[in-house]
Amino acid sequence: MNKREKPDYCSVGGQGVIEGVMMKSPTHSALAVRKEDGSITTKEWDNKIRKSKIAKWPVIRGVVNFVDTMIMGVGTITDAAKMLDEANADDYEPNRFEKFVAKKTGKSAMDVMMVFAVIVALALAVGLFFILPTFLTGLVKGSITSPLLLNLIDGLVRLGIFLAYMILVGQMKDIKRVFMYHGAEHKTIACYEAGKPLTPENAKTFRRFHPRCGTSYLLLVMMIAIIVYAFLGWTDNVLLRFGTRILLLPLIAGVSYEILKLVAKYDGWFFRAIRWPGLQLQRLTTKEPDESMLEVAIVAFEMALGEKSRDDIEAMLEQYDRSEKTEEPPESAEAGEEKGTESGTAAETA
Repeated sequence: MNKREKPDYCSVGGQGVIEGVMMKSPTHSALAVRKEDGSITTKEWDNKIRKSKIAKWPVIRGVVNFVDTMIMGVGTITDAAKMLDEANADDYEPNRFEKFVAKKTGKSAMDVMMVFAVIVALALAVGLFFILPTFLTGLVKGSITSPLLLNLIDGLVRLGIFLAYMILVGQMKDIKRVFMYHGAEHKTIACYEAGKPLTPENAKTFRRFHPRCGTSYLLLVMMIAIIVYAFLGWTDNVLLRFGTRILLLPLIAGVSYEILKLVAKYDGWFFRAIRWPGLQLQRLTTKEPDESMLEVAIVAFEMALGEKSRDDIEAMLEQYDRSEKTEEPPESAEAGEEKGTESGTAAETA
């Protein structure tokens, strides 16, 4: 395979999911999941919101990307779970409450279950990363009177909780595999950006850290938030403190997005210094993937990029299929010997 031209900039990003990878370009997204039988199943869709003019405005595009990423992330996790275990998803027996909601909403029981799980997760995230830091900081208000210092403490507590959370969830077996697929996503994009032929063998030689990673983005959002919130002043009204932080979050997300794009584009010492904390945090959220994970990431990437035909994608799916295909017994001794010879040759080649 010939070396292709090195691109100036890769506009494809993504995320690791349970046994798979989602990749998205400005106009198209794709999800590839390795099923239990070893085959790869896929799904693709258009990114309508990213095609709008408002999604191209500086700062505003960061807000659009932030919201779109949250919505798409939730949908992708749901889709991956369904694709991974389609048979069991069909056999799932909903309880009476889920049946009632499903009847009223017109959604399947599986969809209803996933929506409730997402609502609970979002509620926990708000409580953990916004309400808890504000509450803990309020406990030391008696000994600290400076609004600036109180807001700085609030931000540092939030950052500490975030780091502790990432360390703890990273100990879960399933999440470790998600982090491995996250690493596969980064290696695949890095391989493409380097102008190398996109193969598992080439991709595995690249680092699992990437300057435009969502992990780096989240850390940057938290750092910018610490600076912005520090100048808000401090009120004893917990709801007011919480409300102002939530209201300013979209603006902070938009500014952080522009900074992330800028520091990822240039390689001077100043930009490397800004990138460094996010790259180090990726040591927690990415793990070294195996070759089968890189295969999944490459399929998702090529589908999102949209440069290959459907026939090419089908050929890749066949090439990267790791399911065990049962062979029919030979009809004759001669046929059996012929198949045995072919199997032996294949084993030697492998």
